[in-house]
Amino acid sequence: MTSELVAVERVTRLRTPVVWFMAVAAALGTASIYPLQPAIAAVAGSLGASVAEIGTALACGPVGYMLGLAFLVPLVDRLPPRTVISAQFWSLAVALAAAAAVGSPWLLGLTIGVIGAGSAVGAQLSSIAGRFADPARRATVLGVVTAGISAGILLGRILGGWLADALGWRPMLLLLAAASAATAVAARALLPAEYTTPSTGYLSQLRSLPNLYARFPVLRLAATRGTLWFFAFCTIWSGLAVALSQPPFSYSPERIGLYASAGLLGIPATRIAGAWTDRVGPRRVILTGLTLAATATLLLGVTLSTPTVTLLCLALFDAGLFAAQVSNQSTVLALAPSTPARFNSAYMLIYFLGGSAGTAFGATATTYFGWPPTTLASTLAVAIATAITLSTRRAKQ
Repeated sequence: MTSELVAVERVTRLRTPVVWFMAVAAALGTASIYPLQPAIAAVAGSLGASVAEIGTALACGPVGYMLGLAFLVPLVDRLPPRTVISAQFWSLAVALAAAAAVGSPWLLGLTIGVIGAGSAVGAQLSSIAGRFADPARRATVLGVVTAGISAGILLGRILGGWLADALGWRPMLLLLAAASAATAVAARALLPAEYTTPSTGYLSQLRSLPNLYARFPVLRLAATRGTLWFFAFCTIWSGLAVALSQPPFSYSPERIGLYASAGLLGIPATRIAGAWTDRVGPRRVILTGLTLAATATLLLGVTLSTPTVTLLCLALFDAGLFAAQVSNQSTVLALAPSTPARFNSAYMLIYFLGGSAGTAFGATATTYFGWPPTTLASTLAVAIATAITLSTRRAKQ
């Protein structure tokens, strides 16, 4: 076993109020990439641009997010977490305020890209949770922070649409900028100051990310099955929007957006999954979550005309996959407890690629083949992830 896996340092363990602050901060940071999506038509009208132009500008957010995963997340291993997180929230505040003042689509795209990079703060906070939590409660703490990330993904769209209608999209962004600035101040005061001095330089550490997959089987396993179920997750949600917008439903964007509220069940599921992972290990929790998600996905293919059943299935689908994600990610963060951020960065990059592919596939497949075949493809992806987990030795998780 390499020395980097057994390095031990004295660290300040996270207190419960700090963990909850991290969850709220993760929610805010993650949500910052989503609020303009429901207001895309209003933004286009305000800037005198087409919806397609604004859509292209908003697509800069995921690009920035991937750059943030690669270049910013590893910084919490090298610098004091309170310094990194505070600086990142200040950057988010400036970028959000700049986005509120833009007058052209290309400037909006530039600022959205910066916001996307800053929204990777959720992955940084989960890395901090993995490093500074009590080892016996690592998955529990990670579950709380991940619940914040999940809340940000869902509420960013829901509240974004509501605030854009109530205040306008520019004041909404200014409100988020003010919240980010306040969070920057709090992060400086509350988060740990300890940091390590890695034996390799920053650029060398970045270049080493691809080698981590070759060197650590647990990382390869976690990234492979995580990518599969995030592909399934994004396939369902992007395909659902297309299916509900077409006859015989022809729902409005506002009504389609309300379906996202079903995913709120995933938020408490992450906390429960974290606690159970600490008790029974990640493998059992992952298999339980995937079984629940696969069953719900199969039912979704035949229940779309019954809204109540559809909402229940979506809730169980999200809960199962969010639970699996917490347990899966805990195995990655445990690889190097003193410097987990680069492992988390490597994991999240592959994970996010699966989600991007699922988003594109779900919308396209539903358009050309219909909703039931799309749900079958999603079920197949979850089933493969389950088979991989079942075929792996328990010792490898």
